[in-house]
Amino acid sequence: MSDHSIAPVAALEPPYYAAVFTSVRIDDDGGYAETAERMEELVKDIPGYLGMDYARSPGGLAITVGYFRDADAIREWSGHAEHRAAQRRGRAEWYERYTLHIAKVERSHDFERTPGTEQGIRTEQGAAAE
Repeated sequence: MSDHSIAPVAALEPPYYAAVFTSVRIDDDGGYAETAERMEELVKDIPGYLGMDYARSPGGLAITVGYFRDADAIREWSGHAEHRAAQRRGRAEWYERYTLHIAKVERSHDFERTPGTEQGIRTEQGAAAE
């Protein structure tokens, strides 16, 4: 994945969907970074794509969460020819293991600290705050 800023995707207005892809890559993952950048460019053209969060632990576990307005957008991305080719290459060359979870998000909130203070702003989207 490209070098993202450290800000996560902000809370979105539900309902929407999250595609949670967790993976462990093999040690020699030649070509992975270039392909991941290309996928990141392509997914932005999918109608209903809302954004992405990505993290990788020092132990090698990577988590990518793609946010989509509806299930049709996820199906379109899943069926995209270049994405399908990258999936096949991933199974053949890059991944030791992976899982994919698709979830409907019904509530979303975020928090951002006000610079120079111990206080911040919490934004709630969807169901009433707890």
